[in-house]
Amino acid sequence: MKQMSLEQELRSNAYPGRGIVIGRSEDGSKAVTAYFIMGRSANSRNRVFTEDGEGIRTQAFDPARLEDPSLIIYAPVRVLGNKTIVTNGDQTDTIYEGMDHQMTFEQSLRSREFEPDAPNYTPRISGIMHIENGGYNYAMSILKSNNGNPDSCLRFTYAYEAPAAGEGRFIHTYMHDGDPLPSFEGEPKAVGISGNIDQFTDMIWNSLDQDNKVSLFVRFIDIASGAYETRIVNKNK
Repeated sequence: MKQMSLEQELRSNAYPGRGIVIGRSEDGSKAVTAYFIMGRSANSRNRVFTEDGEGIRTQAFDPARLEDPSLIIYAPVRVLGNKTIVTNGDQTDTIYEGMDHQMTFEQSLRSREFEPDAPNYTPRISGIMHIENGGYNYAMSILKSNNGNPDSCLRFTYAYEAPAAGEGRFIHTYMHDGDPLPSFEGEPKAVGISGNIDQFTDMIWNSLDQDNKVSLFVRFIDIASGAYETRIVNKNK
C-alpha cells in the first residue's frame, strides 16, 4: 500500500468524523497514537477531552447544553498493563474487560456492532497497542453496517507486527461529509509519521477542518521503557 500524507488526507476531507492513527515514530523509538473527534451538531461539538488516570474521557464542555450523552460521552483511551486501547466509543470498556479476562482483541468486540444512529450507522473503530520486552505491535478494527443495512454487521480486524519507523495506519468513521454519512471503506490507510510529539500534534490539529474539529489526543510511548507523553487539544476552552 502506498504511503499517504496524513496532513493531506486531513486537509482534503472536511468531515472524516472520528479518527485513529497508530504507528511508530520516525526514529523508531516510540509507539505513536492519535485520536480526534469532530462534530456537526451542537451536542457533538459541546465536548472536551480530559485525562482520566492513564487514559482519557470525553465530557460535556457546558453540562447545561448536554442533550443525549449515549454516544458522545465515553472513555476513548484506557490502559491495561502493557496494552493501550483507543476507540471511538464505549467499546473501549468492552475491549478492556474482555482482554482482562484473557479474550483477544477480536473476540472482545464480537459482542458489539456499529452505532445505532440511523441512518448513518456510524462504524465503531478501535485500536490496540501492545508493547512487551522491547517489541511493539498493534491492531485495528472496524465494525460497520453492510451498506446501511442495520441487520448486517461487517467485521474487519487488521494486525501490524513490527511496524516500520515513520509509518502508521489511519482509520476514520466517514469517507466524507454527506447525509447519510458514508462509512469508511477499505483497510486503514498507510500514512507517514514524522516530528516530535508537539510537531505531530500541531500538524494534525491544524489540518482538521476548523469548523468541525472538536478535540485531539496524542500519545508517544517509549518502546524500551513504557514511559509516555500525552498531548490533549480542545477547541472548547
